[in-house]
Amino acid sequence: SSWLITSLSPGNGEKMSKHSVSAGDLAGLFALFSKLREKSRAKTGHNYPIVSIQEAGLDGFWVHRVLEKEGVESHVVDPASIATSRRRRQAKTDRIDGEALLRTLMAYKRGEPRVCAMVLVPSPEEEDRRRSCRERKALIVERVAHVNRIKGLLFSQGIANYEPLRKDRRERLDELWTGDGRALPALMKAQISREVDRLELLLEQIKLVEDERDALIAAQAAAAPPSPVTMLLNLKGIGAEFAANLWSEGLFRHF
Repeated sequence: SSWLITSLSPGNGEKMSKHSVSAGDLAGLFALFSKLREKSRAKTGHNYPIVSIQEAGLDGFWVHRVLEKEGVESHVVDPASIATSRRRRQAKTDRIDGEALLRTLMAYKRGEPRVCAMVLVPSPEEEDRRRSCRERKALIVERVAHVNRIKGLLFSQGIANYEPLRKDRRERLDELWTGDGRALPALMKAQISREVDRLELLLEQIKLVEDERDALIAAQAAAAPPSPVTMLLNLKGIGAEFAANLWSEGLFRHF
């Protein structure tokens, strides 16, 4: 709901200041930047550029893009790469995090090696390209959960040979008998039928996402020069999903 901005200004000694801005309030953020710059100019007689750092998190990269568009030198850091005090390793507050980020930024600008890992921000097109693989991964997790739930319900009735992913899943559901020789209870059968409904919707969505992925790969295959995903698919043992994951998550940049 709010952003905590921790600042260190020339002419203000080693004092770090804290400022709160409503999340998403870009006008308030840039007004704060102007205020900080003006205070620094009044104390030192010089104009200083603004350099910012933020953790890669729920806000994604849109704030970084806005800052760069407005001429702010912006950095996005992998939070797991920032060294923390052993005395404070259990403590995590916005105040502590803000000060740690500032110290990390100053060390990075001094050129200290391996002080942190800055994130290479993808372009909006590269970021959007990741959606298919990430959505498919989430859908597969949901599919596994529904399959396991159906199998678990049936196993509690002594039925262990039912495969929900088979195409004849609905026909076989009508033929099931419990381990003690009874027909499948009506309410349990109704619950499993609803689980099958959700499972079939997931299977349909997985197919749609895979079609989107394949269309994207086909477009790259027709492009020149060959893209990394096209070259990966020429290697034995690498399929469309693995190639698309490598391409979208890692090989969008040069090594």
